[in-house]
Amino acid sequence: MQVLYQLDVQGPDIFKYLGKFFAETDEDHFVQELASEWIKGTWENLQQCDEPIIESTIKWQFSRLSPVDKSILRLSVYQFKFCPDIPPKVVINEAIELAKKFSTDKSPGFVNGVLDAILKKM
Repeated sequence: MQVLYQLDVQGPDIFKYLGKFFAETDEDHFVQELASEWIKGTWENLQQCDEPIIESTIKWQFSRLSPVDKSILRLSVYQFKFCPDIPPKVVINEAIELAKKFSTDKSPGFVNGVLDAILKKM
């Protein structure tokens, strides 16, 4: 989620620093590979991830969403669509935990509501 945030804010040049980011955040090689796969997959399928978010945030303009919340939602939608081995309830729970840790007090409820609406449409 943190790398997706940086990609959203600074653009795709951030990919060249991915190794440094992982060296500072997690030493587990498996975690690094999985996170890298999710980051690249989300970024490569950005339009497919953004469309359901845009459709489900009727009262919010997509461009006005917090970059943190947008990154959490993008990663979650990617996992809904491209990671069938992850149960949707787990995706939503993890997204809520990310929102609690990295975003505002209102974000967990917002993220939960948006992901629930997306899941119902899928």
